Amino acid sequence: MIFISILTLIVAKALPVLSTNVSHIHFTRITSIVFFFTSLLILNSLNLESIGSGLGIYSGLFHITQITQILEFFLFIIGGLILISFAASRTLTFGSAEETVLKKNEVFFKVATAGKGQSKNTYNSIYVVGTENATDYSLIVLFSSLGSALLISSYDLISLYLSIELQSFGLYILSTLYRESESSTGAGLKYFLLGGLSSCIILLGAGLIYSYTGLTNLESLYILNSMTDGGVANEVIDAAAGLNTDINQQYLIQGLSLGLILIFIGFLFKIAAAPLHNWSPDVYDGTPTIVTIWLTIMPKIAILIILLELHTQFGILPVQNINWTANITANILPASLATVQLKNLLLISSFLSLIIGSLLGLNQTKIKRLLAYSTISHIGFLLLALAINSEQSIDSFLFYILQYTLTNLNIFLIILALSYSNIHFTLKETGLSLPFLKEREKCNNTKNVGGVRGTIIPAFVYDLNYILEFKGLFFSNPFLSLSLAISLFSMAGIPPLIGFFSKQFVLYSSIQNGYYFISIIAIIVSVISASYYLKIIKLLFTLPTEGSLVSEQKEVKTQMSTVRDYSSLSLTRDSVITNTHSFIISILTLTIVLFFIKPTLFLNSTQLLSLSLFFN
Repeated sequence: MIFISILTLIVAKALPVLSTNVSHIHFTRITSIVFFFTSLLILNSLNLESIGSGLGIYSGLFHITQITQILEFFLFIIGGLILISFAASRTLTFGSAEETVLKKNEVFFKVATAGKGQSKNTYNSIYVVGTENATDYSLIVLFSSLGSALLISSYDLISLYLSIELQSFGLYILSTLYRESESSTGAGLKYFLLGGLSSCIILLGAGLIYSYTGLTNLESLYILNSMTDGGVANEVIDAAAGLNTDINQQYLIQGLSLGLILIFIGFLFKIAAAPLHNWSPDVYDGTPTIVTIWLTIMPKIAILIILLELHTQFGILPVQNINWTANITANILPASLATVQLKNLLLISSFLSLIIGSLLGLNQTKIKRLLAYSTISHIGFLLLALAINSEQSIDSFLFYILQYTLTNLNIFLIILALSYSNIHFTLKETGLSLPFLKEREKCNNTKNVGGVRGTIIPAFVYDLNYILEFKGLFFSNPFLSLSLAISLFSMAGIPPLIGFFSKQFVLYSSIQNGYYFISIIAIIVSVISASYYLKIIKLLFTLPTEGSLVSEQKEVKTQMSTVRDYSSLSLTRDSVITNTHSFIISILTLTIVLFFIKPTLFLNSTQLLSLSLFFN
């Protein structure tokens, strides 16, 4: 369904009849409907008997089960919710008949107008708010989502690499989608270079595994890993070939272990786990919020699920059942030692992610950089649950992904809603109400639109970048501010919100399995990270000072200095958030708040899923 939708949208964009007559926002809405319809098809496919036992497709490159279908259902639902938040296109209209009315959605123009008592050479600033890249955005997220869905169902090293590349290429283009923005282009370039490096590491790991074992199918590698401890399979093979059993077994295990470690390092790079996190704050801060919301949620879900699949299946052989003395004496590296190395890698990355994500987030002044470090801290909790690799830890791992996705999605939807609430200023002399847009970069390109020649001014709708911009928003948007405060409290782990229970489950499974030191570290950094969440909440409910209003008026006057220096400006703020957008925020906020009333709705699902994964 996703592939057919991609082809349809490409044809629709290529045909002039459709591309000119169909609004850009309609492409986004159609893509959102495609995601929801695909989710319904996935639910319907769960009734097939062949899906229950697993169905291999494309010569075993992909393996579809009920578990993968449920995870894809969750993935597409989240994707559809993100697309709904894309702003609808808007145009400005002016009351004066002498002034040009420009109905164009794509760009921002400074147009020559002839008003009363003005010459034709007088320039007034006319800003048009729109969605230039909505069509491209829809196509790219479809490509990226297709890669994520294929990654979840991958059952071969070849399909795994191709799927992660399909997902990543979409994200690289998405980061640079707003070509007029220098910061977005720089962020996309950094993401492309470092993402390409991580892909090379994954490919190197897959190549090493194939060169040492001659296998790429994951099921074959699972069987090889589980049988090399006793050497049963290798003894039979090597006896026929006349080879030394111990040397060949050690050779296979070392290659398999090294390849798995490289693959895990590449995936940890892509989810911005410390110490491979440096690209994340720069990329998140440089891209527009509607792009950041996709980067911070969608790719991480698929990668975390494939990490869970790999770590769980390669850890089937219990470590405590290994005869360590006999193996060390015989100079044989047991296959389960690959699992031990992966566990140590995940624990080290978890420890660093908890420390770095919490401490470096304290001195951030930009909201998206702060949320990037917050994400790194949450990745630390997820990796801790993944490293433990028990039934309870996997249950807490899946529940943590669920609550993190819902809470993070709600936070970004609220930030988008606050960004769409534009500041308007009324010019006393003309009575015109113009939007206060935050210009980022300017260029001198000229273009003819509707017979009007104007100068393109690359800019975006007023976007909340700095934490100080949240000051006093409660008094202009009380409901959005309350929802944001609730979501931030949940991120901090304040009871009885859903974020508290997710951290509690991870810490409980960690303590139960004897990981006392890292559990204490996780508790300490949770308290530390709560401080920067509380800083935002404090600003939300703080009255704006007179100085901030004066500086805001000065910035507006600077924007209008091309016309004349207006002596007085009346500032107002209006909200253009859609009903669907506000409804989604309301549902997510109520889910975060009222989770403790009916927790079994989520917990039973994650518990059944974890048992199915662990004992598959």
